[in-house]
Amino acid sequence: MLNPGSQAPELLLEDQKGRMFRLSSLRGKSCAVVYFYPKDETPVCTAEACGFRDGFADFEALGAVVIGISRDSATSHRAFAERHRLPFLLLSDPQEEAFRAFGLKHILGFRQRATFVVDDRGIIRASITSWLDAAKHVRNALKALRAQRFTRS
Repeated sequence: MLNPGSQAPELLLEDQKGRMFRLSSLRGKSCAVVYFYPKDETPVCTAEACGFRDGFADFEALGAVVIGISRDSATSHRAFAERHRLPFLLLSDPQEEAFRAFGLKHILGFRQRATFVVDDRGIIRASITSWLDAAKHVRNALKALRAQRFTRS
């Protein structure tokens, strides 16, 4: 798994509306919270997505774009986003290229759940993992963004 201080890999993935999104398009504009989750509509993944939804105004106030990534299709992501009123990007990574580029792995057949806080220069400032504590991802991402806000040069 990539550690803080590493350059975030480039992503070029389809979002839930069928548009292509490139992570580098945010450079110089805003930071990003990139979270990888196993599957749409599963209990922990839904709780995690809804946590990011409920904290969305806080992420926006801190200048961050929230991005969820899983293997699910753009069509699945669209339905998931509509059903749970998710106001952020969901990207489809069917070949797990982004998953592997961020150094994530399968453990006992399950995809690793991880969140990365990436600054506006494309540098990873925090990495968060937890298999079942969905709220930890949201809470620690906000904490990292708040800390970064006051330590930036």
